[in-house]
Amino acid sequence: MGWIGRIRLAGEIVAAYLRTRRALGREPIAEVLASLRAQPPHAPHISAELTEDSLAEARHLGSAVARTLALVPGDTRCLARSLVLTRLLARRGIPAKLVIGTRTAPDFLAHAWVEHAGHPVLSPGDGSFGRLVEL
Repeated sequence: MGWIGRIRLAGEIVAAYLRTRRALGREPIAEVLASLRAQPPHAPHISAELTEDSLAEARHLGSAVARTLALVPGDTRCLARSLVLTRLLARRGIPAKLVIGTRTAPDFLAHAWVEHAGHPVLSPGDGSFGRLVEL
């Protein structure tokens, strides 16, 4: 991807982040997810099948989201990253699940990540998080 493509992708990520933050302040997470997954009229058909290309694309986008949002001020932790990535994947016709997990020891902690066809495309953490819900 050339530098123009990278700039466009970074702009798409920041725009999705701003949309996500605004929506989270107004709506329950299920409604936010539904709106983020809404398909534009020109979106490709979503196939539930895992392909090498779709997994590589999902991982590339996950990495781009993490790198870009690391530079953005505000709350860009795991839930925000996961919601932004869900938006980008939906726009490209790549199905994804938002997974929220928790652990209780040594302290209670929650973590969110994204999976495509059962494969994590954002870090699922250190392996200590039990799945709480998949959306």
